[in-house]
Amino acid sequence: MLREQDRGLSVRLMRVNHSGEVAAQALYQGQALTSRDAAIAAAMRHAAAEETDHLAWCEQRLRELKGRTSVLNPLWYAGSFAIGALAGVLGRSTSLGFVAETERQVEAHLRSHIEQLGVADKRSRAILEQMTHDEMQHGAQAASLGGKELPIPVSAAMRLTSRLMTRGSYWL
Repeated sequence: MLREQDRGLSVRLMRVNHSGEVAAQALYQGQALTSRDAAIAAAMRHAAAEETDHLAWCEQRLRELKGRTSVLNPLWYAGSFAIGALAGVLGRSTSLGFVAETERQVEAHLRSHIEQLGVADKRSRAILEQMTHDEMQHGAQAASLGGKELPIPVSAAMRLTSRLMTRGSYWL
């Protein structure tokens, strides 16, 4: 049984991760829609389907913790879909580079959440560890398919956007 303070932190962290999975769905769906490369579009649809498990795990864990999802999820979905659609239009190597960079940032984010979780919350920890493993595979796959390194300002803008989403979802 988690102490109330630990439960509250776990709820907020899992809400952030749930929102991240909502955004991941949107990014991949946007990229699949606008990709001119059928193989990349199929890979994006496949990645979105894999992220569905993560979304379900986070939502289930939130219910177990008596928490709720973020009220900002529709905003995160819309913005992420638009970003994904733009990345898809920019072509194969940019689109794949965007996925690789996104997954690198998500991996770091998940590792940070694992460190913040209370020791007693083994269930949330196990979910985040599996998600970390899966996200690393998605990023590596995108890089191996030809994803190019994104310019530093783009990576920085992605980190800033992620921070805004994280802070918003943490509280709302």
